[in-house]
Amino acid sequence: MVTGLLDGLNWNLDFLLKHLGNLTFPVRQYGRDRYQQDKRTWQDTGSGVPTQSLNFSRYVEMLKSGEALKRDAYLGRCSLEGTPLEAAPQIRSAEAKLGLRLPATAINLWVGPGGHTSCLHYDPMDGTLMQLQGEKRVILFPPSQLYNLYPFSLFNYVRHGMKRRAVYSQVYPDRPDFEAFPRYREALEHCQQTVLKEGEALFLPAGWWHEVTSLGQGAVCSVNRFWHVLPWRRSLTNWSKWRVHLGVVMAAPHLAANILEAIASTDREQAFRKIMQRM
Repeated sequence: MVTGLLDGLNWNLDFLLKHLGNLTFPVRQYGRDRYQQDKRTWQDTGSGVPTQSLNFSRYVEMLKSGEALKRDAYLGRCSLEGTPLEAAPQIRSAEAKLGLRLPATAINLWVGPGGHTSCLHYDPMDGTLMQLQGEKRVILFPPSQLYNLYPFSLFNYVRHGMKRRAVYSQVYPDRPDFEAFPRYREALEHCQQTVLKEGEALFLPAGWWHEVTSLGQGAVCSVNRFWHVLPWRRSLTNWSKWRVHLGVVMAAPHLAANILEAIASTDREQAFRKIMQRM
């Protein structure tokens, strides 16, 4: 956890609305009953969840009216590339102070209602998460707990493509089923928790498991960026990372079909944007 990097940055919901209001973003439609289900019955996870293309101004209306909370509609991992906020000099300055280089993605925006949870998962790249408005609780496990956290099988990529990704855990950290997932008891010995407050930044190395819950009653806003794993030796010896790459290879037939559908779409830009977001 790093403090002081974002002092003076005022990227709250009103600021975002002013600069992004007329732009369209994919909004994930989770549904309120999702987290009452056994994860093993899920047909999609994370960025594989169905989306609806909405103007940012319309999504802000949903947040303020409570509709986003009711539907658990979440604007997640939306690239700011090509938007008025793409340059983001203050955020870039903060990243430079962290000594980060070789970004793998543009800056991504995350906006949603308090109460939304991004379920336990890991990323194959290093990541920075910077809190703009509201607070988030983060539950963390080290990469060594990969199989004690019961990730979805790689074979899901063959059946579901990128919709049901093997970076997600089948366990609910707050209400685990120890009968179904007995090794989770071992993982709990390595569990850490923190609350990310406005203006704070969190560095998440590749392979570190994290579950992120937006706190409070209002809108919660963050930005993140993913980074190539350095030094290269750390990348080459990271099995969690290679496991993801293997899954992408297994999903190739689905990805090819998705690309053909995007080419035939009447709105190719949005169709390809959804594919890239899912990656």
